[in-house]
Amino acid sequence: MPEGHVLEFTAVTKRFGPVAAVDGLTARVEPGVVTGFLGPNGAGKTTSLRILLGLVRATSGRATIGGKTYADLPHPLQTVGAALEASSFHPGRTAANHLRVYARAAGISDARVDEVLGLVGLAGVAGRKVGGFSLGMRQRLGLAYTLLGDPGVLVLDEPANGLDPEGIKWLRGFLRQLAQEGRTVLVSSHMLAEVQQTVSSLLIISNGRLVYEGDMAGLTQPDDYATIVDAPDRAALAAALDAQGIPYEQLRTGFTVREADPARLGAIAASAGIALSNLQRRGPALEEVFLDLVNATRVHTSVAGAAPAPTDATVGGPSEVTEAAADPAGTAAAAPAPDGATPADHAPDSTAAPDGTPAAEPAPASASAPDSAPAPDPTSTREPAPTDAEEEQR
Repeated sequence: MPEGHVLEFTAVTKRFGPVAAVDGLTARVEPGVVTGFLGPNGAGKTTSLRILLGLVRATSGRATIGGKTYADLPHPLQTVGAALEASSFHPGRTAANHLRVYARAAGISDARVDEVLGLVGLAGVAGRKVGGFSLGMRQRLGLAYTLLGDPGVLVLDEPANGLDPEGIKWLRGFLRQLAQEGRTVLVSSHMLAEVQQTVSSLLIISNGRLVYEGDMAGLTQPDDYATIVDAPDRAALAAALDAQGIPYEQLRTGFTVREADPARLGAIAASAGIALSNLQRRGPALEEVFLDLVNATRVHTSVAGAAPAPTDATVGGPSEVTEAAADPAGTAAAAPAPDGATPADHAPDSTAAPDGTPAAEPAPASASAPDSAPAPDPTSTREPAPTDAEEEQR
C-alpha cells in the first residue's frame, strides 16, 4: 500500500521584483484526506505548487514532502505524482508511448502503463495520438502519468478542467478512493463549488497569503447561522420566546433567532401548543464565505494575526504576468521530471530529455517507441508550457 507523506510549507515566500507571488505561506497537508488548495486567479496557487515540486526556487522559506525537499527524494516518481497542466504532450505520440517514455526512465515496467491507462478510462484509446485528444482526455492522461509510480502523494492543478459532468463525478470518487488508501491528495482549484463535494480539508490563499486552513465544516463560524421560525399565531410564538428569555428579530417572514437552534425552538413551540409554519437553519453559502475571505472582508480565526498587513506591492493580488516576465526561467515544465532527473529550481535545461540525458544523446525510451516519434524534449518537441498567467486563467 502506498505511503502518504505530510506536505509542509514553512514561511514560503516567492518574489518577482516588487511583487510577492507567495508571501509567508505556512500550511500543512495531511495524508488520508483530499485537501483542496483554493484561491482566485493570481492568488499564487501554481507558484506554491511549483515551489513544492522543485520547479521554482523560493525566495525564502521551505516546502517539503515527508520532511524532504523534492530534490532530495531518492525516487521522485514513486513518491510524488504531479500534473500542473494538461497540454504538455507531444501531439505525435500515442497515449501509451507518452507514458512509456517516463516509465522506462524511472525503471517502471510497461505493464504499469497499460494498468494506469485502464484506471483513468483511456485503455480503449491507448494507441491513439495525443494530438487528437480532447482537453478532458488530456486531463485523464495527465492523471495517468501521476499514477505511474504508484506514489503516496498526488498533486493536481485544476484536474476537473475540461471534464464533462460524468468525468467530474468519476474524478470525485477516484480521488476519494486514493485518499482512503492512505495517500496524500492535494487538489488545486479557484472555485469552491468544484471541490466542495470532494475535499475534506481546505487551504485557501489570496494575494499569496493563507486566509484559511481547516476542514469544510470549520469554514463558517457559529455566529454566521440563524434560525428562522414562524407560526400562524405569531403573537403566541413571540410570547413563548419571551418566556424563555430568547432574543429574536421580527421580520416579514417570521422571527430570526441566533441564540437557539431549531431543535430547541421546536420543543418550545410544541410545549406551548403552537403550530409552526416554518423552522429552518440559515447561514451564508460557502462561496459567499470564500469570496469574503479572499477579498479580506472576513478574517478566519485559523489564521487571524498570522498574515502581515498588505503592502502596496501586493494589494490587488500578485501579477502572474509580471511573475512570468520577471523570471521566465521559473516557468518550468508542468509535471516534475521523471525519476532520476534533477528537479529544476532555476531555468530548466533546454537540452535535457525527460530521462535526464542530454538531447544530443538518444533517449533509450524513444528508441523503441512503437510510433517512431522523436523523444519529447521539454522545450522543443512538445506544446509550449503556459506561463503562470495562462495557467491561473484556466
